[in-house]
Amino acid sequence: MRFPGYKTKRLPATPALRRLLGATAFLSLLGAAWARGADPPVVVSDQTTFEKQMRPIMKQVCVRCHSGQKPAGGINLDVAGDITTLQRDQTTWRKVITQLHGRTMPPPNAPQPTEEQRSQLLVWLNHTLDGASDAVLAKNPGRVLIHRLNRMEYNNTVRDLFGITSNPADSFPADGGGGAGFDNNADTLFIPPILMERYLRAAGTILAEARPSRIFFVQPGKGVTRRAAARQIVAHFALYGFRRPPETAEVDRLMHLYDASIAHGETYADSVKLALKAVLVSPKFLFRAESTDASNGPRALGDYALASRLSYFLWDSMPDDTLLQLAAQHHLKDPKVLELQVDRMLKSPKASAFAESFAGQWLHVRDLYTTAKPDPGRYPNFTPALRDAMFQEPVALVNTVFRENASLITLIDADYTYLNEDLARHYGIEGVQGPEMRRVALKDRRRGGVITTAGVLTVTSYALRTSPVVRGKWVLEAILGTPPAPPPPNAGGLPADDAPTSGLTFRQRLEKHRSRPECAGCHSRMDPIGFGLENFDAVGRWREAVAGIPVDSSGVLANGEKFSGPAELKQHLLADKEGFVRNLTEKMLGYALGRGLEPYDLPTVRKICAAVQKDGYKSDTLIRGIVESYPFQYRNDDERQGAAPIRAADRR
Repeated sequence: MRFPGYKTKRLPATPALRRLLGATAFLSLLGAAWARGADPPVVVSDQTTFEKQMRPIMKQVCVRCHSGQKPAGGINLDVAGDITTLQRDQTTWRKVITQLHGRTMPPPNAPQPTEEQRSQLLVWLNHTLDGASDAVLAKNPGRVLIHRLNRMEYNNTVRDLFGITSNPADSFPADGGGGAGFDNNADTLFIPPILMERYLRAAGTILAEARPSRIFFVQPGKGVTRRAAARQIVAHFALYGFRRPPETAEVDRLMHLYDASIAHGETYADSVKLALKAVLVSPKFLFRAESTDASNGPRALGDYALASRLSYFLWDSMPDDTLLQLAAQHHLKDPKVLELQVDRMLKSPKASAFAESFAGQWLHVRDLYTTAKPDPGRYPNFTPALRDAMFQEPVALVNTVFRENASLITLIDADYTYLNEDLARHYGIEGVQGPEMRRVALKDRRRGGVITTAGVLTVTSYALRTSPVVRGKWVLEAILGTPPAPPPPNAGGLPADDAPTSGLTFRQRLEKHRSRPECAGCHSRMDPIGFGLENFDAVGRWREAVAGIPVDSSGVLANGEKFSGPAELKQHLLADKEGFVRNLTEKMLGYALGRGLEPYDLPTVRKICAAVQKDGYKSDTLIRGIVESYPFQYRNDDERQGAAPIRAADRR
């Protein structure tokens, strides 16, 4: 079996190849052929293939409308005369992939390509764009705006700075969410007017709560004047608060406040605290400014900026003494030193903040505290204590995987989990007592891994019922990085309850809904995955029946593979390890950089994924790959080199 644009060669049907070609396009084009034993194709991205085989399809499918002086939507697709030009315009052509995949281009009233043509173009575009070399994409570490501390970073920083246990930033306005959905994206961390008022109030609260011995570690006397002692205290907190040595002029300005307070008759303690309050409301504390260099273009981060970027990545807090000392000695950039620091930081209790922030947002389990609202009449056992345990379970698993350098595959399927008495009772697991979360061995594989945690299963359900659609969409998006296109405006809806209606189970009603041509494409990908999780109710409890009717947890994937239940579903997902690792790498790199990924980040993603695969999917290889990467250790302040980010929705 041969297709235009491909050369046939006998190769194993590896998960890497499946991921490379893209789930839907790959299955539509090759599923039936492979079932008959045909050889998988090798995609060819050369100029001859482009000119003779791909460009004619583009002219028919895309260019006929998107060309000329007034192209449709203002998008001219007739400007790509060669592969290099096409690869450099990643943003536009990834949007083309999204539109082709979602069948929104060409529009319904325009001539349509054949299924073979659509599949050929999707496969070829995915391969060609992903295969762009470093030289084509132009080496660029990316531009990050001055980064305001988000609420978690603020709370952790003042905790480490002053030793307080409260969370003053909880009263701040909610942070934005951008860059793969993370709230540390600098582009979305705005400054609403009320925030400045909250900063002032929080500074007073922090200084009132701090233990006096933590602040006044230098006492006047024995040749040390009160002002000299005050200056040492102010300089100390400016060093840690600004995350770099303060300049003499900066300390002088802070001491002017101390002097003015003393002149007005205030006490020594209150005068020192006034200067420290100025530290806490200073932009140098509230923002992670990585450079004062006015020059444009790529350049390496300074030693202190690297220490700060590293600490806020792995601890969500300021650098500690060790990192600051290494920065002062210019040793932190030494690869061996950096590797040792990463290992030390991941084993620190502070690393739990990374697991809580990253996993909480990647897996959407933060929604347990906001949008997830199981009906209290139907699910009375969903208490605040149980909700907390639901949140902590996947966070603890993520924390363990990275602390112990375990395989990333454990995140999909594990033979243990973390439970306390409430959650163990919820799962029907005996022998767990007390409120503390602890590691518990699992006797079967129905549980294990993040997908089958009660927190995930709850946030992907409605108030009165489960949602195979939402759960399937969550897996495609959060785990595989291949989310479906948005539903059409006339897609309709389903009942809020899962009770049988008119002799049809909820599954049968959903299957009837997905039979509509405009719905079938995406539902054929989402629904089977969601059906595999139907033994879990809307709060993640195991069930065998709904309204007396046995649960049907079987599914048939788009490639014809059959499975039944969550254990078999997880094994099918593990067939695409490379797809999972790539998606996790993209999300974690975006989180570490505090920005959305750009086309020029693709070589970095590929390099990290290759290293992780070669090293047996060890978690520290992923972390080290990010920390050692060019975009992590460099920055670019030239606005002209920016580009629209790569969204998960653009990669299909």
